[in-house]
Amino acid sequence: MSEDFGKDFEANYVTIVDDDGTEFELEYIDTMDYNGSTFNAYLPADMDENDPDYGLIILRSIIDENGDELLESIDDDDELTDVYNHFMVLLYEDEDEEDVEEDK
Repeated sequence: MSEDFGKDFEANYVTIVDDDGTEFELEYIDTMDYNGSTFNAYLPADMDENDPDYGLIILRSIIDENGDELLESIDDDDELTDVYNHFMVLLYEDEDEEDVEEDK
């Protein structure tokens, strides 16, 4: 699902189903290749930003033998922390670059 918010901003959403069959709608933020894997960052689209559980959701992207993209959680806490930290650097670099362009 994609919604056009004008030429400068387009929001992309994906609905995922967890192992219990519960559906979640996520807003796509960015993709990063790191340590031989591809990771996608999302924010919960159906959760209030003030909710204590609100925050960045990182899922590993895997392409199966049919060419379909599958998303899986990162079970290793150390790997998740490492990937999260690299996403923060990437996201803040993009934000800093936008600020510099706006100042011109």
